[in-house]
Amino acid sequence: MKKTLLLLALLPATLMATMPGLPSKHAVTYKVDAAKSKVEWYAEKVTGKHNGVVTIKSGEVNNDHGKLSGTFAIDMTTITVTDLEGGMQGKLEGHLKSDDFFAVEKNPTATFIMTSVAPLADVKAGEPNFNVTGKLTIKGITNDVTFPAMIRFEGNTMTAKGDVKIDRTKYDIRYGSKTFFSDIGDKAIYDEFTIKLDIVAGM
Repeated sequence: MKKTLLLLALLPATLMATMPGLPSKHAVTYKVDAAKSKVEWYAEKVTGKHNGVVTIKSGEVNNDHGKLSGTFAIDMTTITVTDLEGGMQGKLEGHLKSDDFFAVEKNPTATFIMTSVAPLADVKAGEPNFNVTGKLTIKGITNDVTFPAMIRFEGNTMTAKGDVKIDRTKYDIRYGSKTFFSDIGDKAIYDEFTIKLDIVAGM
């Protein structure tokens, strides 16, 4: 019985130390390279969809002997629409920055604090190998999020790619939501949007 309890106690540390592709010998910090990193957004409505980009302001990932944590800041004032041009593009960008959506004048920065990373089982090449969990803050409102990501370490570089599904209504972004405006018809905008991350960080 004592041996069983000891094995159970050691299991979390053993798991963390043997996570595939994750260096575990040293405590190091990887600084996000904003110029090489990319954050894209995708949103849909009943009558169509839009997409664009937003700039990552800063970030770092700490690898403490195999245990990952990190903080990221997104510059919400840089929201750009890439599927439109001219006046239509400017109009939508302005609307997204307004109080109807992200209220960027009052809340210029969104943040993500990574709190845990867990390995996924039966991972195939080119697919996510970890589940990332953390706290996402938008418009000053914080919610827990979890998403699969493909994390790789090569030399002094760490890369991470993942798609994050976000329910905007949890951040008090209700404009065009059928959840709150049931009679909105074909003007409805879906509550969930996607953030596609492509992060590059180096020591």
